[in-house]
Amino acid sequence: MELSFFTQNSEIVLRLVVAVMLGMLIGAERLLVHKEAGMKTHALVAMGSAVFVLVSEAIVQKYINLPGLNPTMIPAQIIVGIGFLGAGSIILQGSRLSGLTTAGGLWVTAGIGMAVGFGLFSLSIISTVLVLLVLIMVNILEKPIRKISSNNNTDKPVA
Repeated sequence: MELSFFTQNSEIVLRLVVAVMLGMLIGAERLLVHKEAGMKTHALVAMGSAVFVLVSEAIVQKYINLPGLNPTMIPAQIIVGIGFLGAGSIILQGSRLSGLTTAGGLWVTAGIGMAVGFGLFSLSIISTVLVLLVLIMVNILEKPIRKISSNNNTDKPVA
């Protein structure tokens, strides 16, 4: 009985598992750089986005002839919801703003989850690779720039 459930729902299972795995990859990088939103958060954001897209597709299939049906309404609201989640991760400490990369990461992870939910596997995998390249490679490139910047700020006399 359980096997038939998975074979009947193999496309749904595949989409959700891929969303979770891609979200976890992005979250693993965030965890490695000691950020609060790590693997679980990113996996849940990607999977949640995929779930809402799957719900949207199911609603369209069930109510295809309903006048005024707009299948883009649910995916559009994912973006709004993630905006609130991202805003909550941004913190102002004195004159230092932190959490912007985490918020951006959550936002793009939601987009990746939406792509997986629609079955756009190539788009979601390419996007995940590019997100990881940005998070890892740009972090490496930023280190010497930050060092130069912090050296320039400490050399100036305080007014």
